[in-house]
Order: sequence, then structure tokens, then C-alpha cells
Amino acid sequence: MVCRSGKATGLRFEGVKTFDALFAELTQKSADRPAGSGTVEALDKGEHFIGKKIIEEAGEVWIASEYQSDAELAEEMSQLIYWTQVMMIKRGLTPEDIYKYL
Repeated sequence: MVCRSGKATGLRFEGVKTFDALFAELTQKSADRPAGSGTVEALDKGEHFIGKKIIEEAGEVWIASEYQSDAELAEEMSQLIYWTQVMMIKRGLTPEDIYKYL
């Protein structure tokens, strides 16, 4: 990838994690199962738990869009993406499975 400055940055924009980089990181955590990992704990709790987190974050995105700053909205959106990716991993989906519907 190339950031706005034109500098090639691989899977990351300079100092920023991309969708694919986050997915790779979470997939690795799922495989390595580090002690104390919130991601591993969520995966172990299952789809119902993860689904509730997705609904919670979607609501927070909506509220932030109506009443909060763009920075707060972006933060809520990042959390929604995180939980969506956790569900993807739980269900065995890859980004490519999602991209074909975009």
C-alpha cells in the first residue's frame, strides 16, 4: 500500500493499522492463544457474546454520529471493525469472504 505521502508501507499506513493487518494480528492471537488475551476470551465465549458486542458497538457508532466528534466516531467505528473481525475469525471467514460482497 501507499500512504498519502506516497511512501510504500506494506500492510500499514505509516503508524496506522489497516483492516488486513488487524485481521492478521487477531488471527495470530487466535492461533497462539496468549494468556490474558481479551480476543481469545471473546472467541471462547462464542458467537452469542461476540454478536452482542457487535450490536453494542453499532449502537455506539450511531450515537457518536449524532452527538460526538469525528474522532470519537472514528474510535467507535474502529471498535465495531474489531468485533466484526473477531466474529469473522470465530466463524472461519476471511477478509476475501467479505470483499466479494463489497
